[in-house]
Amino acid sequence: MMKSGTINCTYCGEPYPSTGLPFRCACGGTYDFSRFPDFTIPKAQAVPRGVWHFKDSLGLPAEAPIVSLGEGNTPLMPWSLHHRQVYLKMECQNPTGSYKDRGTAVLTSFLLARGVKEVVEDSSGNAGASLAAYCARAGIKAAIYIPESASGPKRWQIERYGAEVHRVPGPRDNAAEAVLRAAGAGKVYASHAYMPFGLTGIATIAYEIWQSLGREPGSLISPVGHGGLLYGVMRGFDALFSAGLIGKRPFYIGVQAENCAPLVQAYRQQKLNPVKVEISASLAEGTHVSCLARGAQILERMQNHQGRMVMGSEAQLVALYRLSARSGYFYEPTSCLSLVPLLDDKIDLVEPVVAIMTGSGYKTNIILQ
Repeated sequence: MMKSGTINCTYCGEPYPSTGLPFRCACGGTYDFSRFPDFTIPKAQAVPRGVWHFKDSLGLPAEAPIVSLGEGNTPLMPWSLHHRQVYLKMECQNPTGSYKDRGTAVLTSFLLARGVKEVVEDSSGNAGASLAAYCARAGIKAAIYIPESASGPKRWQIERYGAEVHRVPGPRDNAAEAVLRAAGAGKVYASHAYMPFGLTGIATIAYEIWQSLGREPGSLISPVGHGGLLYGVMRGFDALFSAGLIGKRPFYIGVQAENCAPLVQAYRQQKLNPVKVEISASLAEGTHVSCLARGAQILERMQNHQGRMVMGSEAQLVALYRLSARSGYFYEPTSCLSLVPLLDDKIDLVEPVVAIMTGSGYKTNIILQ
């Protein structure tokens, strides 16, 4: 059994190089696991809990150090919404307040294994805050490019962790273009979207859900921006299925905001690649991405009847933000995308239903009375 996994370019098949840290192939293609690391059941006495509980399933080289702030091991909370029962996977309780910490912990460990001392990254806020924190922990210098409109608390996090902040005017894509110029000048682009190493950290969400439920979910709901979250969870359940630990994979429901829904439109048009759409401002700033790094991989599964894409309105986000807070759950609006399908009786949700709640309400300065 191959435990470490194999990474290749999805376009030309070239393997990921054994030195250096390119974020994409020389041909322009995206790197991905052609063979995902096998899932290994942790030993009963394995410590710590959380992401590193699954160290043998993360695909890291043996010499990679553990970089941790206590990520993972988030609770699975039962809730009822619109006469439906759902389990909320509380990723908002990770160290920097979002699920990003799982992937960042693994990516940062890989960076150290390759001797990296300085990185750049672009983010709407959560990924930048996460990378800034873990780089601070690992002693790596970080520069983060964020949209000028990024929520204040996320920017403050990045600054407090000691990273250099570049506020880029205009839409989210402008920050991506700015970081590409820095990467072109020779900086290591530690992209949470394009580098595949963090996917094994995201997969631990699937492993924890399986451990908590004692089985796979019937339905799993997730917001979709670049697609790394949902795709990483998909790969995690694939690994559990290959290990013979679950009998089937969940039915996946990806959700995007109506103001930025390239994957929803592609799904409706039965296409296998994201389509270009007009985008406008949305409360779901965490998914405000027009060029998706993992969109094609998600669409391939959706079009093969393994899931579907749905869209949430701004009015629904406001209503769900208020409703969840009145129930004691304080999420940023992006997280509330995971609750949208629960409101639609036309969407058949096989139980048990799990919704991934991606980020804390403390990370946004949006005020909705």
